[in-house]
Amino acid sequence: MTGGWQAGIDMGGTFIDVVARNTASGEARSAKVRTRTDDRIAGIRAALAAVDLAWEDVDDLTHGTTMATNAIVEEKLAEVALIATEGFADTLEIGRQNRLHLYRLDLPPKVAPQVPAERRFEVAERLDHKGRTLTPLDPGSVEAAVSAATASGAGAVAVVLMHAYANASHEEALAEALAGRLPYVALSSRVNPEAREYERMATTVLSASLMPLVAGYLDGLEAAKPETSRLHLFHSAGGMASPRALRDLPLGLALSGPAAGVAAAGHVAAELGIGHAISFDMGGTTTDVCLITGGRAEIDNDRRIAGRPLRQAMVAVESIGAGGGSIAHLDHGALTVGPESAGADPGPACYGNGGAAPTVTDANLLLGYMDADRLLGGDIGLDRTAARAAIAPLAEAMAMSEEEAALGILRVANASMTRALGRITVERGIDGRDCTLIAFGGAGPMHAVAVARAFGIATVVVPARSSVFSALGCVAAEKSYSQQQTMRMESGEWDSGQVAAVHETMRARLAEPLVAAGHGAEELKTRTVAGVRYSGQSYAVEIAGPALDDPAALGRAFRDLHERLYGFATDEPWELVTLRQTVSVPRAAGGALGPDQTKEGPAARRADGCLFGPEGPVETPRLDRAVLAAGQQVDGPAIIEDAWSTIVLPPGAALRADDRGHLHIDVGSAP
Repeated sequence: MTGGWQAGIDMGGTFIDVVARNTASGEARSAKVRTRTDDRIAGIRAALAAVDLAWEDVDDLTHGTTMATNAIVEEKLAEVALIATEGFADTLEIGRQNRLHLYRLDLPPKVAPQVPAERRFEVAERLDHKGRTLTPLDPGSVEAAVSAATASGAGAVAVVLMHAYANASHEEALAEALAGRLPYVALSSRVNPEAREYERMATTVLSASLMPLVAGYLDGLEAAKPETSRLHLFHSAGGMASPRALRDLPLGLALSGPAAGVAAAGHVAAELGIGHAISFDMGGTTTDVCLITGGRAEIDNDRRIAGRPLRQAMVAVESIGAGGGSIAHLDHGALTVGPESAGADPGPACYGNGGAAPTVTDANLLLGYMDADRLLGGDIGLDRTAARAAIAPLAEAMAMSEEEAALGILRVANASMTRALGRITVERGIDGRDCTLIAFGGAGPMHAVAVARAFGIATVVVPARSSVFSALGCVAAEKSYSQQQTMRMESGEWDSGQVAAVHETMRARLAEPLVAAGHGAEELKTRTVAGVRYSGQSYAVEIAGPALDDPAALGRAFRDLHERLYGFATDEPWELVTLRQTVSVPRAAGGALGPDQTKEGPAARRADGCLFGPEGPVETPRLDRAVLAAGQQVDGPAIIEDAWSTIVLPPGAALRADDRGHLHIDVGSAP
């Protein structure tokens, strides 16, 4: 076995997906293995072995993971000390006045502060919003705060000073004082150089609390990888970054796995010339959806994970707890699906691994969509009797048959997904009915047509290698770094020199790790997004490719976008609030991964009775995806299968295969 391979590995909560491509021959391989929660590095080796590769064969390995997200959700985080400007350390506890549960007075109004009062320390200093010094940094208070933070027992420290986004000198001085005293230091001027003190503080504290975990994992990966193999991590803004960069900014991994699938969907949308698309990634634990415009995912800088604010450039993924392993139950008599999941262990009841709760996968099997006589991935058997036994208590409680209960489980799960599509389109001024749904993940193509019909979408695309699509996104990703900077430049006081200086400073900072990796300046691409608002507004709208050297043109673009989003625009003064910049290097060309043509045989293996509604079973042929020829059309009802996923084509829908291995579905309407 020789080298020359690029590999992408997406480590999810249930399965690890792997895609490998040989840059010389163009050969491509893909597989899935069970997630190893006890030893993630062993899981990576097992995934590579599943495509008949050793790590030594791989020149470039790009890895996506849900590790950081899971640590936040499960609160498995390091203890953090906080150093803030005198009088402002309690900002983290005061937070905002918004309640998490508006009508539930019996529940906490907001999440508890991540840093308790005894680990919050202050220094005497003050800057104004322009970065001008009002009170110089007091050396005595610096030494007192550093000593107290060191003695607190914290594993990391977050430094968040007032208006440090405009002038980082005081935070940098504190970092020098902390050097050698605490191993992990997060500065707000590096993590989130923006206004909004509470969000900046909460984000920096969260980043600090992840640093020991992420650094330890990355150190383990670096130690395990062969010297001849390069390692990249997929980050939350939709590109890949070096372990060195993410060791200091670990929140870049917060949406690592979902972002990889979105990036791959963006490539497919651009390849097919789709203006507006929605990525629809349904895995074992969650369903993740994201709006894609012009081949690029929407980016959001204001997110929450486990109730905690997170201000950082991330793909605007909407995640809901509705995956193949999501558990169905009755809540005060109403059928509910998720967010609890059977996970990888024990998994759905039909996997025969000890699971007993009814899941979405059990419902799909009982309705005939999945083939009980076929091994999933070649090694996981499906037990229809176990699926029926898991659903039976739920059916009895609802006074209906197991099949009727299974139909109800799918309807509830699909309704949750349909609502998520509305949230990512309507709120951005897009008519989602004009979008194409790009469905992938192990379960996405099984539900895509039903969800598209419910929402009013006419076309679904199931891309080539859809069951390992997030891993494919890792292989195809570009190297990129992103950050957002507060500006507060009013239209009547425009300073082109200052705007240009900030733009160039950001570009140089983001380009540094790419240049250090050996890329020349001529390879780098820069994308800029401006956040603009009317003076006095709280939130800005985002303008891609802004005319920063022409404020009049920027103002026109802002008013046009504001009118499209909100139905009105005025000639009132406006201001440039933020600049977000991405510096990237395109992935070396290696040819697109084509269809996974691995089998030969008849187009239809057999016909089964599938339930699409209360009318009763419908005879439905089963076809192998690998033998669908370009241009071939299949009319529903039909089931199309590959080793790891199933495409459900209900009555009234029609499917066409193209020469790239993508399947285009006209969803039609139910007869």
